[in-house]
Amino acid sequence: MLQNHEGQRIPAVTFRVRQDNEWKSVTTGDLFAGRTVVVFSLPGAFTPTCSSTHLPRYDELAPAFFASGVDAILCVSVNDTFVMNEWARDQEAANVTLVPDGNGEFTAGMGMLVDKADLGFGKRSWRYSMLVKDGVVERMFIEPEKAGDPFEVSDADTMLAYVNPGAKKPDQVAIFTRDGCAFCARAKSLLAELGYDYAEIPLPHTRRSRIVGAVTGQQTVPQVFVNGRHIGGLEALERWSRKAA
Repeated sequence: MLQNHEGQRIPAVTFRVRQDNEWKSVTTGDLFAGRTVVVFSLPGAFTPTCSSTHLPRYDELAPAFFASGVDAILCVSVNDTFVMNEWARDQEAANVTLVPDGNGEFTAGMGMLVDKADLGFGKRSWRYSMLVKDGVVERMFIEPEKAGDPFEVSDADTMLAYVNPGAKKPDQVAIFTRDGCAFCARAKSLLAELGYDYAEIPLPHTRRSRIVGAVTGQQTVPQVFVNGRHIGGLEALERWSRKAA
């Protein structure tokens, strides 16, 4: 039976981490004392749901968490520090601190250590999230106890809705481009001026028209998307920006 620790202090644990090619000790006091911290824990680094959704979305929504009074976002996994460091580099998760609970002490203290020997994982963390204030758990979202690896309530959006129901989430902006495209450069400059942290998708010459045509019905780049809406090319973006201002 998984344990809900709302109203209780987190376990006192020292994590062994590798920073700048040196071993260092980081305590739960270092991470939690006097701070409001969001924690999410998952079965393992580099695993599918953890890499594709769980960690990236917390990193993406970090500005909204920080604007809502959260001091830090921690990702805890029963992995060693070398694995967690490589995963952090692979994910480019600049807004989340990855905490290696290599011996599972923190996870066991939270009552979340489970046996995944059937997958060859050994003891790992059940998936959950929590809001911790000055070392005391205020709220926990624990995934339901059922087969597999449920991912229903420990996600970043659920936590943000608890922390601040009215929080403004970062806009999701993407742009199709090609090398040497002056119109693309102007569109990217405009997006930057508007304050958007956009994702650029450079397309190869040999497949560009097919990709752009299949997705947008157009044949040229740039093509801009905002929150799932196709804005269009540079001229369309300029018109849209004037209306949005």
